[in-house]
Amino acid sequence: MGQQILSQEEVDALLTSVTSGEVELESPEELETKDAKADLPIYDLTAQNIMMREQFDVLDEVHDRFSNALRNYMGSTLGVSVDIELASTEMVKFGEFMEGLSGQTSFHTFRMDPLVGSALLAIEGSLVFFLIDRMFGGTGTGGMEQERDFTMLEQRVMRKFAEEVLRDLEKAWALVLPMEISIGKSETRQQFVRLVAPSDLVIIVMTAVTLDEFSANMLLCVPYLLLEPIRDKLSFKNMRDAELGNTWTEQLKVLLAETEVTVSAELGRTLHTVRNILDLSEGDVVMLNTGPQDLISVMIEQVPKYLGAAGVVAGNRAVQIDSLVTREN
Repeated sequence: MGQQILSQEEVDALLTSVTSGEVELESPEELETKDAKADLPIYDLTAQNIMMREQFDVLDEVHDRFSNALRNYMGSTLGVSVDIELASTEMVKFGEFMEGLSGQTSFHTFRMDPLVGSALLAIEGSLVFFLIDRMFGGTGTGGMEQERDFTMLEQRVMRKFAEEVLRDLEKAWALVLPMEISIGKSETRQQFVRLVAPSDLVIIVMTAVTLDEFSANMLLCVPYLLLEPIRDKLSFKNMRDAELGNTWTEQLKVLLAETEVTVSAELGRTLHTVRNILDLSEGDVVMLNTGPQDLISVMIEQVPKYLGAAGVVAGNRAVQIDSLVTREN
């Protein structure tokens, strides 16, 4: 079809409408603003990929201790010095974490009593083959390039290895909370790993295992909801505040123990008018509200604290404490 062109009459009518204001035109500023707004992405509040350090910075200390313990265990088991260090800690959705793993991965779920829920230990396939080769007397390079499913023997060996790894993790967590970590199911396929919903947030701790030119990762996946009840214990700020509070409490106790206060005992009370007081003279008797057998009030800085019985000890007036004053009293 040929390109349609406005006739001269239509062009004149359009110009007239623009001049009279019947047709509104957008200013360049409005067009620029509209284009800029159109290019802005929609922010998704659920896409929390970066972990808030101030909330979980204690985890770095926990997993640093875990890395040191794991370094000692693997060094003694493999008979060679292995470099193990905390590579990263981040918060992602569980579905995104699982999608980022390779097909060859050894999965082991575990519980962290008294916390409610399960966590996950994931060992990359290359690390599995490296460990198996070293454990059975090889150099560690014999099976790293293999792309196959794990055998039943390899799965049993890796489950035993996972149990030892989790034992070290349990010791590291004693810094925050004494707990009992127990291994659960072991899987080799992602589709059989049921930890939390794909949209739930999890904390991923990546530990790098390095030996010479070989390097592979071992990952801990802990659901955010599992750690939510102890979130206050996972921040150094909260820990410092608690420690400072305890420190000041002890110091205040010491200072208060050495503080002098006025202790007085009230034998009784009575109520009179000013006229009656002015009329008093020598020899008059003033009646009190307590008798010889009644307990009297012992006050600390004019505040009643105890009830006691008045008496004399070694020629000195004294009060024998009988009970503590409560609000009911």
